[in-house]
Amino acid sequence: MKYNFDKIIPRANTNCVKYDLRKAVFGNPDVLPMWVADMDFETPDFAREAVMNRAMHPVYGYHFKDEPYFNAIQGWLLRRHQWEVPTEWMSFVPGVVCGFNMAVLAFTKEGDEVIIQSPVYPPFHHAVSEHGRKLVYNSLKIGAGGYEMDFELLEQQAKTAKMLILCNPHNPVGRCWTREELQRVSEICLKNDVLVISDEIHCDLVLPGFKHTPYATLGEEAAQHCIVFHAASKTFNLAGLATSTAIIPNKELREAYVHYVEALEAHLGNIFGKVATQASMEQGDEWLGQLLDYVQGNIDYVSDFLKANLPKVRFFKPQATYMMWLDFNGYGLSEEELWQKMTQEAQLGFNRGSDFGQEGKGFFRINLACPKATVEEAMKRLTTVF
Repeated sequence: MKYNFDKIIPRANTNCVKYDLRKAVFGNPDVLPMWVADMDFETPDFAREAVMNRAMHPVYGYHFKDEPYFNAIQGWLLRRHQWEVPTEWMSFVPGVVCGFNMAVLAFTKEGDEVIIQSPVYPPFHHAVSEHGRKLVYNSLKIGAGGYEMDFELLEQQAKTAKMLILCNPHNPVGRCWTREELQRVSEICLKNDVLVISDEIHCDLVLPGFKHTPYATLGEEAAQHCIVFHAASKTFNLAGLATSTAIIPNKELREAYVHYVEALEAHLGNIFGKVATQASMEQGDEWLGQLLDYVQGNIDYVSDFLKANLPKVRFFKPQATYMMWLDFNGYGLSEEELWQKMTQEAQLGFNRGSDFGQEGKGFFRINLACPKATVEEAMKRLTTVF
């Protein structure tokens, strides 16, 4: 089946964060919104049909996750990432962000040091600071070929830290970490007894030519000292259904985590997230292949456009995710001047880079999971101002 990613889907007036909060976020209700990390594409037909079929039953009561649900996730992870995951390793959580917040609460105490690698998705910062833990910034470095981890600094920080929250692949810089890079992280964290929380929500959005390495596949020791979070939400545009999975190979860690989740009554989830996730894991391979080719086309278009028309904008092509991380510091403007030009003059709603950490000042994150016509309009608006 050939899927149509060029189709424009009206999303305004649906209580949609990306569209209906434009005035509140940007001070301008008319910006072209390319910020929140969900897609402007249709949620795939097989996921919608699963939801509609279940919705036809007249009772939406309590439910549980059955064997076919877990089999679907297992089959997907084995097919896509060559990772064999026993059912007993898996536990439901109502979202990856919720999941790693609960991991912070369950396995650290107030005042403990938790490492994040900024610039990184804002909830990573909040998961530490909002719970009274101490944020330790292992800032990424920009090398000749793109962003890199600072392993020398990590070796020093790991001596006193209790946890590392890893973004694998990385949002917003788009790195698909290599097995060798992750192996180095594992060696440092194992040596210092640092628990690794690996957010792998973007793992299925690795672009052609690159390969995702699940952290727990680095070896038995690494597997026993990590918690991995996975979800169909980014991959199949299901974020509103709040359904994710914690994968915990270590029995002691798993029991402690599940006890914490159940104590908060956060382990049941919703019926529609269950059926949509199962259908997507069972039927989504062809759709995802076409999606990744389309997103790569948008990335190539933006890359070529910026090189030809806005050479002061620095960027590295993403290896994963459907975002691009654009550096506008070459214009010599303050962050506030850039924000005003972007939101009020160009009328573009991109994510402000500093929200991802101080390393992001002068940057913008742009979401390219949208029809090419939207991307072309955004580039046109950029040239009118920059």
